[in-house]
Amino acid sequence: MLIWINGTFGVGKTHVAHELRRKLPGSTVSDPELPGFGIQRMYPPSLRTDFQDTPWWTPTVLGVLSDLTARHPGPVIVPMTLADPARFAEIVGGLRSAGVDTRHVALLASRRTIRRRVRSRFEDPDGWPMQRFDAVDSALRDDLFATHIETDHVPLIDVVETVAQAVGVDVAYSRVDRASLPIRRLRVTLGHIR
Repeated sequence: MLIWINGTFGVGKTHVAHELRRKLPGSTVSDPELPGFGIQRMYPPSLRTDFQDTPWWTPTVLGVLSDLTARHPGPVIVPMTLADPARFAEIVGGLRSAGVDTRHVALLASRRTIRRRVRSRFEDPDGWPMQRFDAVDSALRDDLFATHIETDHVPLIDVVETVAQAVGVDVAYSRVDRASLPIRRLRVTLGHIR
């Protein structure tokens, strides 16, 4: 099974993915941003654009995820913004066509919430996530990207439980899980500062 967690930049995809990984035995997180940055850095600065716009990112991600789901026995969790309908069809549609049980959710939040979350990640509140917010948010609200999960004013644990329910897996949080969440969130945040 592959669980694709889509959403605007800064909505909390990575935090949700890592919480799901923790709660689903045998699961792994596979982040398509990593090969994207590698591809991007192979170009000189004057030719660098959004790595998703290179001719190499889409086939690379599709190939890696196809291979990973064939070889890894547990769920594969993918936190990645994917708002272009053609690219979505090529990657998510390609996985499904290849027989990969691919489940997709799109996390949504208001501009104000995203700005607050971006600040909490120690990033420029007027940087990349906010520059792309309107276009990405508008695209992801289309029915093509359903199931939609609104995350404004919703605690992370509740978002994780909603995502789990939407994709048909069971997760449950104990009192200890809830109490240790701030430490786990900080670790994920610090581990993903670019």
